[in-house]
Amino acid sequence: MTPINIIGLSAAICTTGAFLPQAIKVVVTQETKSLSLIMYIILTTGVALWLVYGILKHDIPIIAANGVTLLFASIILAIKFRNKD
Repeated sequence: MTPINIIGLSAAICTTGAFLPQAIKVVVTQETKSLSLIMYIILTTGVALWLVYGILKHDIPIIAANGVTLLFASIILAIKFRNKD
């Protein structure tokens, strides 16, 4: 593994891991009132586009990070839409 890949995977772990506490909190509490719907729509769209970019470039760190982040952000967004608060 190259130093560049190590940096990429480390960044992926940090940015993806940052979403985990929020996703757990939303799933457990089902509370999304304080979350911005527009921010999560834009974020989820951006993450999906990064995932497509990573797939097209065959870049494992980008694919891994954005695949997992897309899952977390989509869960939060789905609960936000369901709550309609």
